[in-house]
Amino acid sequence: MLEILSSIFGNSEVIKKGLDLIDDAWTSEGEKTENQAKLIEAKTKAKIDLISAYAPFKIAQRYLALLFTIVFLFIMVNGVFAALYGWVDINNVQKALDFANKMWLGEIMLAIVSFYFGGGFIESVNRKKAKQ
Repeated sequence: MLEILSSIFGNSEVIKKGLDLIDDAWTSEGEKTENQAKLIEAKTKAKIDLISAYAPFKIAQRYLALLFTIVFLFIMVNGVFAALYGWVDINNVQKALDFANKMWLGEIMLAIVSFYFGGGFIESVNRKKAKQ
């Protein structure tokens, strides 16, 4: 049979490769299971590599959140106590509040806190959806 086909197409290697391609197109149940195991292993490795790649990012994220939160809380607590105990004139506190509003300090703080906690929150929601 191969001799006849090789005489038509000119080369028996072409026929063998064509038959191999046809064989590769249909997979048995054992091959499907093996392919699924390889796919799960590849996905797991990709997630581990992604987590490793984000390690420096997480450190920078923590520093950013920590430093800005300290400054933000210092400003807020200082303004509240200064206004309550009369250490500063209430007009000066109002000017500082106006300045904070113009600089969007509250929005910046919200963005940083969302940036810091948002990733973990989204991950936990995705895990709950995946379990359901």
